[in-house]
This record gives sequence, C-alpha cells and structure tokens, in this order.
Amino acid sequence: MNDNPKILFAAFEADPFAKTGGLGDVCGSLPAALNTAGCDTRVILPKFKTIAQAYQDAMCPVADFRVNLSWRNQYCGIETLTHQNVTYYFVDNEYYFKRDRLYGYDDDGERIAFFSMAVLACLPYLPDFFPQILHCHDWHASLVPVYLRELFNTEAQYRDIKTVFTIHNLKFQGIFPLSYIAEVLGLQAYPDAVRQLTQFDTINYLRGALNYSDRITTVSPTYADEICTEFYGERAQDILTRRRNILSGILNGIDSTKYNPAADTHICQSYDADSYEKKLENKTYLQAELGLEAQPDIPLLVLVSRLTEQKGLTLLLQILEALMTEPLQLAVLGVGDKKYEEAFGYFAQRYPGRFAARFVFDEGFSQKFYAGADMLLIPSLFEPCGLTQMIAMRFGTLPIVRETGGLRDSVKPYNQHTGEGNGFSFHNFAASELLDTIRAAVHLYSSNRAAWNTMAKRAMAEDFSWNASAKKYMTLYQGLL
Repeated sequence: MNDNPKILFAAFEADPFAKTGGLGDVCGSLPAALNTAGCDTRVILPKFKTIAQAYQDAMCPVADFRVNLSWRNQYCGIETLTHQNVTYYFVDNEYYFKRDRLYGYDDDGERIAFFSMAVLACLPYLPDFFPQILHCHDWHASLVPVYLRELFNTEAQYRDIKTVFTIHNLKFQGIFPLSYIAEVLGLQAYPDAVRQLTQFDTINYLRGALNYSDRITTVSPTYADEICTEFYGERAQDILTRRRNILSGILNGIDSTKYNPAADTHICQSYDADSYEKKLENKTYLQAELGLEAQPDIPLLVLVSRLTEQKGLTLLLQILEALMTEPLQLAVLGVGDKKYEEAFGYFAQRYPGRFAARFVFDEGFSQKFYAGADMLLIPSLFEPCGLTQMIAMRFGTLPIVRETGGLRDSVKPYNQHTGEGNGFSFHNFAASELLDTIRAAVHLYSSNRAAWNTMAKRAMAEDFSWNASAKKYMTLYQGLL
C-alpha cells in the first residue's frame, strides 16, 4: 500500500490549456482533487500553438531529447508550469503541435503516436518525479500502454509502472490503415502488438489500450455496463466483456467553484438556494438578450450542446411543432452539424419570441443559459457521463434527460407521489416519450410552483464536486500498488 501514489495523466486536453469538450474538463479538474485526496498527480499534454500566450510565457524548460518513431528521429522538448497546485508538463514539437486546432489532420495518427512515445521517453528527465501509475485518457493516449509493455519493458525503472485507461467516449477510437503498424508505429516486429491492435484490415489504437492496460475505467457506472453490449460497444464489446473484471465506471464531477451561481461573474444576478427567487432576474435578462417575449411565468427550456446526432436532436426536431403549441419557450446554444443548425435556425425564424438559437461555443454565454433557464434538455442517444446536467442542477435548472450513461446515474426522476427527485427522465429513445416527459415537467412548473421550487433547491444542493470521484480513483490506484 502506498499512501501518496505518483500519478501521471497523459491526455490531449486539460482545461485551461486545451479543451474541446468534457475530456478537457476532467483532466483540468480531477488532478487537483486527487492531490487533495493524497496523490501526487501531474499532467502531460502536447504544447499546442493554441495555448494562451500567457501560459506559454510561464513555461520553464525541463529537457530536450530525440524520440524514435519507426524510421523517424524527432526532436522533443519538455516544458513545465504549475497551475492551481498541479504540475503540468508540455511536449514540445512544432512540426506536430504548432497548428491552429488540436485534431482533424491527415497525420493525426502519427502525431498521437509521437506523443505516446514522448510520454514514456521523458520520464527519466522529470526532476524528482517518476510515476507509479500512468493514467491515459481516450484514444489520443491509447498507445502509451502498448509502447510501455512492448518497447520499454526491458528497462528496470519502467517494469513496475501500472496503467489505467479511461474511456471518455468509446465512439472515437483512432482507426488507421494496416500499414501504420510498420510505417508509423514501428511495431511490425512485435506479434502481440500487431494482433491486439489489428481490427479487420485496419489498426485500432484504442484496442491497444483496452488490451494492454492494467485497469480500464469509464466516466459513469451505467456507461461501463452499456459498452459491454452490442448496441453501445462500438465493436469493442468483445474486449470489454472479456476484461469486465478490470472495468469500472466512476462518475465524473464538475468544478463546483467555477459553476457557482452565488459567485458567477457571467450572470446578471447572483443567487443561491436561500435566495432562489433571484434566479428570475437571470431569466428575464436572458429572454431579453435572446429576443424572447418577457413572460416570467412561462417555463424557458434550453438546449446547451454540441449539435450532433449523439445528443438525440432528431427526437427534438420530431416534436418541435408540437412543443410550440405548449405554454413554453425554447432556446438553443451550440455548434455542430450543419443540418441541425439549419433546422433550429428555421424554427427560430418561424417562431420569433418563442424560439431562439445561437450557434456559438461560448462558456460565459452558456452560464447565462444555465442561470436563466427553468429546464435543460438532454435527450441523448448515448451519453458516457454528461456534465451539462450537473452544471444545470448547480444553477437550479432541472434537467430532462434520457436514461443512459451518466445521465441515468446523476438524474433522479421526479416522483409525483413522494416529491422526490432532481429532474425528469425517459427510458426509450422515442420522440413520444420525450414529448410526454416535457409536458409532465411543464405541467408541474405551471400547476405546482412550490413543488418545483423545492426540487430545484434540492438539485442545487447535490454534491457533484470531484471529491467523491477522487476518492474512488484513489482506491483504484491503491489497489494497483
């Protein structure tokens, strides 16, 4: 048993340095909570061009060396800074990382392989720190466990390192041509690696991590069960079922300091559960900003989301005409697939004053939505964890969710007989069930405001901080040492 395990997170995202979604939130918040729980947790990620210049100016050089990647011999620098009591390391290589965005390039497979090799090659250069556990996040770090066991296992200091791999979204796996085994990864002489990375006539990076890691986690208990089935397994259910004994789900948390309506500088009126009535001022402000009619007694429903198929938007589009006959307003905030932006834009033009859409990614604006809305819609097809339902509840906005993944684990459906619950949910991926659930929520809001307010205050009191999750990760780490 080790009282202060040394953990190194390997990821492509960590807020505030790099973030496109929930992965950045997790790797930006969980390490600090783990350190509070007793770990020595540090984070390594690429030094992206997009990192704010103030952070780049604060970085200090640690080392530079060469990294072999198949036939390539590439420069690698390591820089560091401390942010909110967490040490961060940055892998510097301008050829791979000095680009305008994090992903979406033809050579992403090579960039990610280089990062994985660099994570392992840099360890002897880190002053006063050598990890006992490498905690790798999503497919961008999925080659780290493979390279550790195949290429670095001859070195004594690497043999005792354990690996944890967290699946944030199984849909994204890193699939590349079979030729990558030799041309990019340099693993053609390692038959176990070839076999365990190969999927049909392709190479699948994520399968490497699923086969080689000592523990596999995902971001909610329900999602851990779901991904062992054919519907949710994304062709990886065979491995996940075989390794079910090392697979667990730990529900993500949120930064409860950042998402705090009592201190949020983005909203027009701060409030807490004891001053819940002040939330109405944020609703009035948001209605005005969006061009919605100033009707304080009509519920305002919002969608704050990436506009993609995963988010169940097809269900919402099927019932929008029916919703516009109900006593409610609806507002959409997000960016994504053109077909959804065009559809929501059409409804905003057709129902001015009752429907609004803003196609931007703006965290400050999203907090105005959370503070001003009465309900948040999340009718997802699948949702590994989801953070928006937790953030919404922090602001006293009740979520309406489909019972999948972390939505099922965090939202307790309202019980009209006991008054219990912190939101509303439906089971099947069916537009009729979504419509019925919205109608039930709107009816409660309109007919029993006292019950509504009680539930909203209960939702605000839920503890979705990282503290509980950190304790579970701590137990997981201790079990490996």
